[in-house]
Amino acid sequence: MTDPIKITSLEAENVKRVRAVQLHPSATGLTIIGGNNNQGKTSLLDTIAWALGGDRFRPSMATREGSTIPPHIKVTLSNGLIVERRGKNSDLKVIDPSGSKAGQQLLNAFIEQLALDLPRFMQASDREKADTLLRIIGVGEQLAALERKEQEQYNERLAIGRIADQKAKYAKEQPYWPDAPDELISASDLIRQQQAILARNGENQSKRAMASLLEQQVSTLTARVDELHRQLQTAEDELTAKTADLATARKTAEQLVDESTEELERSIADIETINAKVRDNLNHEKAEEDARAYQQQYDSLTAKIEQLREDKRALLDGAKLPMEGLGVADGALTYHGQKWDNMSGSEQLRVATAIVRCLKPQCGFVLLDKLEQMDLGTLREFGAWLESEGLQAIATVTSAPSSSRTAMCRERNSLYLTSRRVHGKQVHFNADHPRKTEDRAQGCRVRSGGHRQVYVCRTVPESAVHRHRGRHQAHGRRPHA
Repeated sequence: MTDPIKITSLEAENVKRVRAVQLHPSATGLTIIGGNNNQGKTSLLDTIAWALGGDRFRPSMATREGSTIPPHIKVTLSNGLIVERRGKNSDLKVIDPSGSKAGQQLLNAFIEQLALDLPRFMQASDREKADTLLRIIGVGEQLAALERKEQEQYNERLAIGRIADQKAKYAKEQPYWPDAPDELISASDLIRQQQAILARNGENQSKRAMASLLEQQVSTLTARVDELHRQLQTAEDELTAKTADLATARKTAEQLVDESTEELERSIADIETINAKVRDNLNHEKAEEDARAYQQQYDSLTAKIEQLREDKRALLDGAKLPMEGLGVADGALTYHGQKWDNMSGSEQLRVATAIVRCLKPQCGFVLLDKLEQMDLGTLREFGAWLESEGLQAIATVTSAPSSSRTAMCRERNSLYLTSRRVHGKQVHFNADHPRKTEDRAQGCRVRSGGHRQVYVCRTVPESAVHRHRGRHQAHGRRPHA
């Protein structure tokens, strides 16, 4: 895999507020461009974006106000490409190390548009940031389908949960009668039961009448036996039979008990009251049953939603993310579980840079405007992370030469812009053998040696610029900015 492409150097003249500048940013880490307002910091980033991004980044007023010379931009990239815009129409010329010429299409193949304007990603909506991440890892459509299904089941569960609550509340409000029958009773059923009892009682009365008749017969026969001894044998036989019948009849009559219809009469009189209680109990049981059924549906949907969320987590865990800790929750980008507005400034910078880098891994740099809202600790932390990732960032801050932000230039790449002219000083540190060389071209002093770079700027009169340009043109050389 080839190394990411970085910006090796920039030369620009007469672009927006920039009169002339030459910049050699560090290959990794954070290069800061500082200065007061209206000194050309943003113009310098716009210059780089125009040179590499094409006409979509072309400023509406590209030529510096008051200049009769058209803009000239030259950017050298770490892959050996030289990108140049010059002439009246600022025509693009791209030359590869072999000398062959190319155009914007070659640059677009490895330069990410968001890398030329990182704040555009940082200011995007949560949904847009999440979509960008999902597009990178290639699970956008799958995750969107899971989220749609989760939302549908969540809405269904919400509706069922509300119904279950209503049913449970309704069940509690229903009166309940523990002593009421399980089913509704009918007056006709009670009357039929009453008639059956009365019929049985009638049969008992008939048996009682028969017993009385038999007693009379026995009495008559007994008299006849006394009177008719001649018929004694016959009478005794008949007496014996009748006596046996009488004994049976008496025994049966004594065991018979009449059934009471009092309870049925009360039931008939109270039928409406009893049925009202039964209906209440049935309504109560039905409401409880409905509540249990909806609660079961709610629990089932909860399990399905949890499974969908687990599927989403597994989908993201199995994807190759730009950096550890990134994720998507509820359609929003997250870092270690925190949404964008809960991330620190340095976390936002790291997340944005990591995601934009993955859009086109060959692009090894990003441009950031207006980082003055970041404190020095955040900037140092971001710069250290860039170096660890092998990335290059060129950023602007608004500050005065004596401010603490400018003091940071002593430890990081920096370029400080002042009015009328840019002066760049490049300092390298070598603790054992410090050394300096100077080139006073166009009033720009360059010191070299060591491994770190610092750019500082001061004002240079316009007349000195023209005198310097004339000296170089007389020797057939292009002046340094």
